[in-house]
Amino acid sequence: MDRERIVQLFFFGFLAVMAYELYELLLPFLTPIAWGILLAFMAHPALIEVEKYVKRRSLSSAIISVVIGLGVFIPAIWLSGRLVVEAQALYIQATHLVSSGGIVKIHDSVMQTELGGWIAKRMGERGYKLDEQLPKLTLQAARLTSDYVIKNASSAARNVVAFVVDVGIALLAFFYLLRDGDFYYKGLRDLTPLHEDDKKAIFDTLRSTLSSVMRGLMLTAVLQGVTIGIGMLIFGVPYWLFLAIASAAAGLMPIGGTALVWIPATIYLGFASGWSAAAGLVIWCLIALAVIDNFIKPLAMKHGTGLPTLALFLGILGGLEAYGPLGLFLGPAIMSVFAALLRVYRKEYAEGRKAA
Repeated sequence: MDRERIVQLFFFGFLAVMAYELYELLLPFLTPIAWGILLAFMAHPALIEVEKYVKRRSLSSAIISVVIGLGVFIPAIWLSGRLVVEAQALYIQATHLVSSGGIVKIHDSVMQTELGGWIAKRMGERGYKLDEQLPKLTLQAARLTSDYVIKNASSAARNVVAFVVDVGIALLAFFYLLRDGDFYYKGLRDLTPLHEDDKKAIFDTLRSTLSSVMRGLMLTAVLQGVTIGIGMLIFGVPYWLFLAIASAAAGLMPIGGTALVWIPATIYLGFASGWSAAAGLVIWCLIALAVIDNFIKPLAMKHGTGLPTLALFLGILGGLEAYGPLGLFLGPAIMSVFAALLRVYRKEYAEGRKAA
């Protein structure tokens, strides 16, 4: 084995070891760094616009970083407080509903239906009396919900230092990537040992995929949460703000979606206020979701990811399982880059071998 071969083996071995050590070093901060990268990618068009007026890249990046920081801290503090208040109010209202006989009225209304009578009869045969158990179960469910939200809010308060550190790292990464992102992007491209056309295909695929997924998922989730929240406010569903936030979060999920929130709310509304109001809420939600899913989402994903629907679905689902919320973006990105690499392989090797 000649000396040059030994040098190459040593270099790449040493590089692999140092890459692994670097990974271990940054592992606790990978999630906030990844969020900083995604935020910088999303905010880059805004940076270009701000730079037209400010004329300095560092100052423009600092302005946007401050705006993003305030946009994270202030809503997070406000929403945490609202969730705790509404969780406590939920328990108080459930207690009042039990003590005032509201549960008994709901029970009587259900028992007047054929399905309700059948369920009561079957449960009675097994020793369960709904008229006795329903108030207890309702109160316990409300207490558990309230305690869970308050407990987690208290836990979040106790871990506020960790939260601040993570947000600080994300904002720091966001600022430097926003300011120097073009330099890092060019350096990464130069390190990639592919032909220029292949580099362009892969990096353009990654950029278009992230753009379309971010645009489609985030915009539609926010719109779904807002429209469903407005519908719940109009038809008199209590805790509509809490449910609107839950709808927006559920809208990011590939299975169930916002139906996980508005269908139970509709059932509650039917028993509490009447089935005409519940029917109105169902019609509102169905029309809003149909417009958002069939018109706004395709428009937001106009350029598309270049992936088949099944591949996009599996990418999102697998990304959520593997990476958590970041998987919403990383899953489709990995699928798209892999597809681009397959196209490069087919062009460079498969077709080249046939030509030879």
